[in-house]
Amino acid sequence: MSDTFKGDGIFPKGPLNEAYAAYFTGTSYLEMLSTEGVYIGNVTFEPGCRNFWHIHHKGGQILLVTGGRGWYQEAGKPARELRPGDVVNIAPETKHWHGAAKDSWFAHVAVEVPAEGKSNEWLEPVSDEEYDALG
Repeated sequence: MSDTFKGDGIFPKGPLNEAYAAYFTGTSYLEMLSTEGVYIGNVTFEPGCRNFWHIHHKGGQILLVTGGRGWYQEAGKPARELRPGDVVNIAPETKHWHGAAKDSWFAHVAVEVPAEGKSNEWLEPVSDEEYDALG
């Protein structure tokens, strides 16, 4: 377990992420930082937590990593390890997932890129086999 980051970072961890819990394996927390104009949320993942494969239709998403160690993966590509200071630009229509490493809390600020008609499509969970193959 990481001794340096335990989920409390520069932004509030927020309450349990009950609104999206059905699309996560494990426990996450969500603190909305902005809901005016641009939706910005601080998402904190307990060790081993990850969201399901999903697609942002139109707009896309930007992740700003603020704590811990995690993963980002696009369908058909190898997973990318994420650490504080990393930025991930997710193009619209890109199937992907993101979440914590097995042994570390993880936090990122998620920015929804504004677009008319934007929506999210939640897909299947990341399999334990896929996830367990990561370091």
